[in-house]
Amino acid sequence: MTHFHLCDGVVHCESVALPQLARDVGTPLFVYSSAAMLAQARRLRSALALLGDPLIAYAVKANPNAAVLATLSGEGLGADVVSGGEYARARAAGVSPDRIVFSGVGKTAAEMQLALEGGLRQFNLESAEEAEMLSQVASGLGRAAPVAIRVNPDVDAGSHAKISTGAARSKFGIPFADTAEVAARVRELPALDLIGVAVHIGSQLTSLAPLERAFGRIGTLIDELRAAGHDIRTADLGGGLGVRYEPSAPEPPSIEDYAAMVARVTRGWNVGLAFEPGRLIVGDAGVLLTEVIRVKAGAAGPIVVLDAAMNDLMRPSLYDAWHGIDAVAPDGETMIADIVGPVCETGDTFALARRIDSVSAGDLMIIRTAGAYGATMASTYNSRALIPEVLVNGTDWAVVRERRDTAAFLREEHVPAWIGREAAG
Repeated sequence: MTHFHLCDGVVHCESVALPQLARDVGTPLFVYSSAAMLAQARRLRSALALLGDPLIAYAVKANPNAAVLATLSGEGLGADVVSGGEYARARAAGVSPDRIVFSGVGKTAAEMQLALEGGLRQFNLESAEEAEMLSQVASGLGRAAPVAIRVNPDVDAGSHAKISTGAARSKFGIPFADTAEVAARVRELPALDLIGVAVHIGSQLTSLAPLERAFGRIGTLIDELRAAGHDIRTADLGGGLGVRYEPSAPEPPSIEDYAAMVARVTRGWNVGLAFEPGRLIVGDAGVLLTEVIRVKAGAAGPIVVLDAAMNDLMRPSLYDAWHGIDAVAPDGETMIADIVGPVCETGDTFALARRIDSVSAGDLMIIRTAGAYGATMASTYNSRALIPEVLVNGTDWAVVRERRDTAAFLREEHVPAWIGREAAG
């Protein structure tokens, strides 16, 4: 993560010292590097250029901050969205409608109408029932809905069970064996234009083998659908290529190796390709900046209590995920400690028995690789604030989401009048 580096003894994001952000904004907060995300986006575009001009539709769920979306939109990326809210964010960030793919297993009629009226490249259909609803909505609007069938290829991604989406029991996609039948049904429904197929087998993949197996099945399917008279013009190959959270873990496949594999497998498909990277672009571009509240004695050693918590960064609690944790101003000394947050849950733990830089109360620390699935999954559990997000660009920085504290939430909550009357009586 070269865009978060030591300079004059303290960690900087690009050319901005993190202690300055802590003083001016307060902790905890997320810090994002524009240069880091742009470097990944450009590297991906360069590698995929051998495939012609594929659509790179950034997976908005990874980090939906408006400034992040605007940065990537300015680089020419489209958007993969899974809700009406994400669609609205993508459009507000300047993403052209013809570069938006609408995925997700539970699209509502209202979301379908929103996207049809605003425009999009395609809906990725996940069931025959969804196709029927979309046909009704599109017919009512007098518009044709471009659709691709999302296929469940029954390929185990080899990643964490909670982010693996391509196995047979997954809720996502249409079983491979049912695809021809669903495609025939789609052709019969009014106001639907079947233009392609889609597949996404999971997130944080560290091997190309499952992707290659899944793509191979998609190639076979394209041939079968064309033989049945369908005009298949697009293939959305999803995302999921992983990043390295733990330094000792094997290096994930390179973007270049991934592109070479795709080029080999898709040779002769004669389709427009689309990809849905998320974590790959923004994961390494962010850190969670936090302050040590105290270091307390524990039965097995010191416990470092941070002002960041599981509600800010849910991945360790939800997935047992590993994140690098470092002092912002390391002095060369180390300690073995548990690193926890202040939330009243045993699961509010970032690391156990981890060797870290020696720290004490008031020191700043960073939790690395927090640019993806950090702020976007945050909650207000224990009535904690939603924390700020800061975007850095060289020597410049800006708060791109304000801290949303209890006072802000209380303004949106209302006590019914009868509660006051009953209390008075």
